[in-house]
Amino acid sequence: MSSAPVAPGVSGGAVAASTASPGPVTAKQCRPRELAGDMRVAVFRTARRVRSERGSADLSDSQFSVLAWLHQNGPMAPGALAERQHVQPPSMTRTVNSLVELGLVAKGEHPTDKRQVVVSLTDAGTAEVRETRRRRDEWLTRRLASFTPEERATLAEATVLLRRLVAE
Repeated sequence: MSSAPVAPGVSGGAVAASTASPGPVTAKQCRPRELAGDMRVAVFRTARRVRSERGSADLSDSQFSVLAWLHQNGPMAPGALAERQHVQPPSMTRTVNSLVELGLVAKGEHPTDKRQVVVSLTDAGTAEVRETRRRRDEWLTRRLASFTPEERATLAEATVLLRRLVAE
């Protein structure tokens, strides 16, 4: 197969230096296996860098994930949180208890089952979610400002495709 360029203005793969200017993508880089490897590395590095932007509480990823879930979906029982976060209930109990100690969530009575509790965000928890998201968006905004309009258009198109990729 030819390795002639197939699309201008797109990064040349995960091995390219982070400051390298975009170059043409080869047909080989568009093959599913090669693309999967390059995308996996790029997505993980991007996610890791974005996650490093934290609010003042400097929470772990799992702690912040619980706060963000509660912010988006509202109060819920620890068991339901564990299921949705794909962790074991004892692990979620430890995470929730640490967030209670920090004053970011509160435990309340379950409306129909007095044996259970419901976890909800406190005002401080809501503020932590907003501050963390603000810092992450600010970092991304600064980085995106250095890209050309064409590169930002490519990333906007890729965002649509990435959403479709994880929705299937």
